Amino acid sequence: MPARLIVVSNRIPSEATPSGGLVVALHEALREKGGIWIGAHPEVGSEEPALIDMGGTQYDKLAFRLTEEDREAYYLGFANSVLWPIAHHRTDLVEINRSFDEGYLRVNRRIAQQMAEVISPEDHIWIHDYHFFPLAEELRSLGVANRIGFFLHIPFPNITDLDVLPDPPAFARWLAHYDLVGLQTRADVARCLEMFRADPRAEMLPDGAIKFGAQEVSVRSFPIGISAESFARAAQDCAPPPAHELFGDAYVIGVDRLDYSKGLPQRFRAFERYLESYDTGPRASLVQIAPPSRESVRAYQEITADLQQIAGQVNGRFGEVHWAPIRFLHRPVPRDEIAGLLRGARAALVTPLADGMNLVAKEYVAAQDPEDPGVLVLSRFAGAAEDMTEALLVNPHDVDETAAAIRRALTMPLEERQARHTACLKVVEATDTRIWARSFLNRLAACTPALRITGRAAEWLRDEEEGREFDPGAHRSISKEEV
Repeated sequence: MPARLIVVSNRIPSEATPSGGLVVALHEALREKGGIWIGAHPEVGSEEPALIDMGGTQYDKLAFRLTEEDREAYYLGFANSVLWPIAHHRTDLVEINRSFDEGYLRVNRRIAQQMAEVISPEDHIWIHDYHFFPLAEELRSLGVANRIGFFLHIPFPNITDLDVLPDPPAFARWLAHYDLVGLQTRADVARCLEMFRADPRAEMLPDGAIKFGAQEVSVRSFPIGISAESFARAAQDCAPPPAHELFGDAYVIGVDRLDYSKGLPQRFRAFERYLESYDTGPRASLVQIAPPSRESVRAYQEITADLQQIAGQVNGRFGEVHWAPIRFLHRPVPRDEIAGLLRGARAALVTPLADGMNLVAKEYVAAQDPEDPGVLVLSRFAGAAEDMTEALLVNPHDVDETAAAIRRALTMPLEERQARHTACLKVVEATDTRIWARSFLNRLAACTPALRITGRAAEWLRDEEEGREFDPGAHRSISKEEV
């Protein structure tokens, strides 16, 4: 039988025609190969023994149900209050709670058990993001020997930050059970390899792979992108209002999910610094779109209050009767409308403190009119900065440097704007979502699965690695000699 594709992500698309770069790429890959998309059910409820059929015509959509306890411990707890801040270099925000890691492992174990019922031996499995680090290990413990790939959409943590985890040695072991680990940037790959080199259980092989006990894993960068052609069409079709009617002489734009990793307070302060010298430059507005996320997490409540305070302060200081310097939209905005606003912006501020890639940078470039393009101001700490070197690269912690970049973007000559846009657009086109998905899946198909230790033997090996005494009773009929 030809290999099906099994995709696992935190969410599955509910709309008939998917939108958004990642969703479109996975939709196309599943439509081409056939298979199953597995994700969390949108409604919290009682625990289900099996995956729930969500329908689907060109491929199946199956969902796992989270209980309220699961949501608190697995999703809001370990995933977003431990792993997320660690990956974004905010260990000061980590909340250590034993119920969090227990819930995280419990949910991953249950998903693995449910998946094992629908996986065929020929299937290729592609698991996405930090919600599912241990999923391959759990699948291996159930005897699943399929090719399993993993892609991390957020930054790979620093080796020192990993020590904050409740069980630091488990992290490398989780990753070692994948055949292929895909990361956003070459810098992420370097951090991952540093972790393995520091682990006495790992051996670096001549071909660049890592041998970890009986497992063998390859680590590669696959910079994710957008569907540039379709986004450019949407931007052209949704013309923005004339800048002078709403935003002064011009406007700069920021589009971010509200998160402390996005550097929004620093961005607002940098724009304030620009306004302080506006008498020698264009009178511009900052349009900041920041839909809420994880509103029940305390850190997100605090940043929302900070932004509202700064915006009010800046508008009170510089605003006029018919002009507000900062327009802060703390709500979702339709994707097509965002595309049009990006096209009309003279500059985009993409200034995260840490980010896996940041697709808004690529969307802004794709949306521009090549004859009269705007300028991308990009944080050095966004994954996109590794290749989009013709953007105006800034340190988002440096308010003066960012303010100077805003001024330069708003006064840049047309010829320079065109040259920078052309260079950035080449990067956007080279990392189109379909190219990204195809390159990852081709690499996964080329992996030669190592001799897998699975099932009860994997349980024994895990005990051995973690220094627990071998207990034949705990592993039923298997003996140490059989292993």
